Amino acid sequence: MHVGFIGLGNVGGKLAGSVIRNGLTLTVFDLDRSAADDLIEQGALFGSSAKQMATDCDLIITCLPSPAASAAVLESEDGVLAGLTPGTIWAEMSTTDESEVMRLGEKVVAAGGYAVDCPVSGGCHRAATGNIAIFAGCDRDTFERMLPVLTTLGRRVLHTGELGTASKLKVMTNYLATANLLSLCEALVTSKAAGLDLATTYEAIKISSGNSFVHETESQVILNGSRDINFTMDLVLKDIGLFQQIAEDNNVPLEISPLMIQIMKDGAERYGDREWSPNIIRRLEDACDLKVLADGFPAEIVDDEPEETGYEVGVKSE
Repeated sequence: MHVGFIGLGNVGGKLAGSVIRNGLTLTVFDLDRSAADDLIEQGALFGSSAKQMATDCDLIITCLPSPAASAAVLESEDGVLAGLTPGTIWAEMSTTDESEVMRLGEKVVAAGGYAVDCPVSGGCHRAATGNIAIFAGCDRDTFERMLPVLTTLGRRVLHTGELGTASKLKVMTNYLATANLLSLCEALVTSKAAGLDLATTYEAIKISSGNSFVHETESQVILNGSRDINFTMDLVLKDIGLFQQIAEDNNVPLEISPLMIQIMKDGAERYGDREWSPNIIRRLEDACDLKVLADGFPAEIVDDEPEETGYEVGVKSE
């Protein structure tokens, strides 16, 4: 399968690396031409346009920062839809709005193609090693065609149902990750204020019922001081805002979500939209005149698990 990959940012570039590392034919494109340099050195081609890639490739993957960016890549004069040939699959790996995936997916199908929303979860460090989790929303036949590529990009692949279901589940999981991050910030600052050793606090949380994926990753870069998790405050706000919109559309009166949005907006206003998201802890550090730091923690998280062949995750049934 000839794969076209559009969007080589923090996550996209790493996912595209898994494609080329596993021997598939790959054409890439990004507005920042230099983002493709490493992939081209490994054998990837650089696309002349999204239109031409849609003509040449069997599968077009987009991994972009916003729904507006995806719409531009598909609908522009030189976009994917202008060059799409019957049978081509468009796979949206961005974390995006379910209604926008559905709208663009309808256009892809009308042009004779197939549409999948397949966002990833598990952090940039796992995207780099092909060990990330992937949700896939599409009909079963399209999922079967996509599965060999999805199991190259990630380790655990879940078929979530029809187009759009994966996007809704992804923003839900990002909402939960943000809730965990904010509660960890409160726990770590409170531990510091109470005179507890922060390295000991980290281990106590890790071996307890309070542990989580977010603690084992983001708490470490918080304690190091780098706060670098390759994810920024504006992206958090996009994701939790999308989750809030799903709740409002379905008349669910959320209470925690609006407060989280308020906290993250305040952090973005104080420290900048492109500040690393774990640095939301600075709001409490500044308020208490404390620094939550400890020796021995890494500046960035690296996946130390070996790359494994991916597989489909089954869903429990009666």
